[in-house]
Amino acid sequence: MKLLKKNVFDQYLIVKKAVIVVFGLLSYPRYADRLKITGSENLKNIPDRNVLFIANHHTHFGDVIAILHVFYATLNGRQNNLNRRWYIFRPKLNIYFVAAKETMRKGILPRIFAYAGSISIERTWREAGKTINRPVKLSDVQKVKEGLQEGWVILFPQGTTKDFSPVREGSTHFIKSEKPIVVPLVLKGFREAYSKSGLITKNRTIETSITIKKQLDIDYERATTEELVNLVGHAIEQHPTMKP
Repeated sequence: MKLLKKNVFDQYLIVKKAVIVVFGLLSYPRYADRLKITGSENLKNIPDRNVLFIANHHTHFGDVIAILHVFYATLNGRQNNLNRRWYIFRPKLNIYFVAAKETMRKGILPRIFAYAGSISIERTWREAGKTINRPVKLSDVQKVKEGLQEGWVILFPQGTTKDFSPVREGSTHFIKSEKPIVVPLVLKGFREAYSKSGLITKNRTIETSITIKKQLDIDYERATTEELVNLVGHAIEQHPTMKP
């Protein structure tokens, strides 16, 4: 991609790269020696576009930053490690992550970080800590689809940082409609190691880990919403039947 070009969300790529490099360098020390990575080989030979990564969620920002580090490092030849931070200067610029619009507007840092690839949407079930019920915005759905059409999208299908919360049915809509390659990620330790925002370290002794699983085998034509919800829940190890 040419850095003076804009992406599908009207963002200048040169600015996006600058934001990624700054946040990457600032966050590198916290992940370099403390993040255990498994399965980076599963990122090989997957397409440049229409790939959906599904993951459980622990913190607002720490999870996403760690995942991006893993992706950039792996795509620059690292194997299950973040050795040599120079990969930060060669990021894949068509990676996006789905985030709640209200979260990405809480302060100047989230607003800047949003330029690293946020697809900000309005949650239909919760806002400002309260349960709500409003219709899905078709423009939000379209933004996620555009992200998949242009590159990779990271989605947290539970829509919350609480363990074993149900997978939102709406998250399976993109699997049915866009038929992407779906790659599960399983995160551990982030909730215990970092603050809810993920920007402050609480406990340096806690091991954090990201496991990249093999892409899911999905029958896009026959799978029902219920089947996909169960498949996703098991894949990210958050299905209710897996609760200790």
